[in-house]
Amino acid sequence: MIRRAAVALAVAAVPVVLACAPSAHADEHSVIRQYGDHPSYVFEAEPHGIIGFGYPYDAPNDNFGAGFRGTFHITNGFVKSIDDSIGVGVGLDFAPGGPGYFFIPVVMQWNFWVSTHWSVFGEPGVGFTNGPHLPIDPLIFYAGGRFHFSDRVALTIRLGYPDVSVGVSFFL
Repeated sequence: MIRRAAVALAVAAVPVVLACAPSAHADEHSVIRQYGDHPSYVFEAEPHGIIGFGYPYDAPNDNFGAGFRGTFHITNGFVKSIDDSIGVGVGLDFAPGGPGYFFIPVVMQWNFWVSTHWSVFGEPGVGFTNGPHLPIDPLIFYAGGRFHFSDRVALTIRLGYPDVSVGVSFFL
């Protein structure tokens, strides 16, 4: 029951956050067709809160927690006609309410820089845990988006399995 409530809360939060975002300003412009026009950075640091709903967060009272994701910018993207970039990310997520299991995602992050204030990404990868069943999840996937307050700070929402996260990204 708690897992269903957590998933429903996460799904309901996305349109609320998007609806609360400020309207476009005069400085908003599309950059998706301008290869390499995203802010220059080496590392993205992202502390975040999580709502877990799958293994290893499937124990009672083990749904809410915190984590950190660090992504190293590797190169501009695969598609020369759009503004995309590639990074390698690793994280640590922990929900302290249950038995204390943690989750370590290791992903390739493919970013698409849509406009001055918006970017989206997909993250395929693998996950590791100290949970009692499988220590590795060989196929994880997250999808997310960011609202950029500036070239260096963004609100980040990530949806995937086994959790949903909301955090702040710092582009260093």
